Amino acid sequence: MMSLSLIASAVWVLCASEVAFLPLRYQRPPGLLLLLIAPALIWLLYRDFGLPAAGFGLFALLSMFRKPLTYLLRRSFGGTESGGPRP
Repeated sequence: MMSLSLIASAVWVLCASEVAFLPLRYQRPPGLLLLLIAPALIWLLYRDFGLPAAGFGLFALLSMFRKPLTYLLRRSFGGTESGGPRP
């Protein structure tokens, strides 16, 4: 029988694939929800399967959300949306 963390992670991947088919303006709310749920799923994978499974989950998360995470990091450190310095 599959563990709950593996089933939840598979459902998360299917939901992320569905969100990718949405037009860009409709991707933000479900994408943000997926981004907020991901750390809990990665922790569950770590708890049930160890560091390699959590590492693969973290790699997948960073790969899928690299542009939104880069944007959020730039904004949090005082950059502008275009990435250049503020005048």
